[in-house]
Amino acid sequence: MTTYRSSTATARARRRTSALALLLVGGLALTGCGDDEPEEANDPTPSASTSAPATPTPTPSPSVSEEAGPEHSFSDITPVYYAVESRTGLLLAREPRETGEAGVGAVAAMIGGPQDPDYSSTWNPATKVLGITEADGVINVDLSAEARDADVGAPGAELMVQQLVWTVTQLYGDELGVQLLIDGEPAGELWNAVTWDAPVTRTPADEIRAFVGIDTPAEGATTSSPLTVSGEANAFEATVPWRVLDAQGKEVKSGFTTAEEGMTLSPYSFNLRLPAGDYTIEVAEDDPSGGEGGEPLTDTRSITVK
Repeated sequence: MTTYRSSTATARARRRTSALALLLVGGLALTGCGDDEPEEANDPTPSASTSAPATPTPTPSPSVSEEAGPEHSFSDITPVYYAVESRTGLLLAREPRETGEAGVGAVAAMIGGPQDPDYSSTWNPATKVLGITEADGVINVDLSAEARDADVGAPGAELMVQQLVWTVTQLYGDELGVQLLIDGEPAGELWNAVTWDAPVTRTPADEIRAFVGIDTPAEGATTSSPLTVSGEANAFEATVPWRVLDAQGKEVKSGFTTAEEGMTLSPYSFNLRLPAGDYTIEVAEDDPSGGEGGEPLTDTRSITVK
């Protein structure tokens, strides 16, 4: 059983992660190359409306407003973290969501589950968010008793801990500790697998984040052409392969883009011109081993081009 009794992170940095800016702007990384239409590199970045989800997934309604404090600046679009299967086990994937009350809304969206069918969450969807407060380097997240119900083993339980930690520290400060409360009391033993009785900080991104992920466009988005695909990848030699499938599953475009850095999680983006229709955009983990290291991780978005 994993016990979280590490000391509280006392760093007082109130920085917002630069990842949130990437969710709204497509031009932070090098544009795509290797496509059969090289003029796409000069395509203008589409407006933020191209990444709006078609139909948001319902999430539990928070019962108490958060107490964020005046120094925190929240956005309506918030990265929320979910689980994804990979060749190395469970990892965290992020999905930008419209959350309303950013802190409480983000945790409610995490509990309610993802819009993208590639992702999953094992938190009990009946769980209510009772409140979120931050003081002295600790973010206290208070959930209802339903949070104790989860059918997971030790790896899944440890990922649930980091799922909550990454979701809330994204907003309040990356280096802060997170303490889970259940009905106002420290959570203690959970899911027959972990004990959470002290603040927990983030596991480093390169150890727990998915090797590749799409931030924009959102799952189910309706957009115009040209469009920008953006996200993050931990890629060999910074190479990020991609392809586009039509409604029948036929490949209609393919190419590669370059992440800002190789062998560490960093931003990428590329532009696409597509005629009207329904498509699946797939971005893949680069695989220099030719499959010997296991099935490469992919991330997909189903979109409609009008």
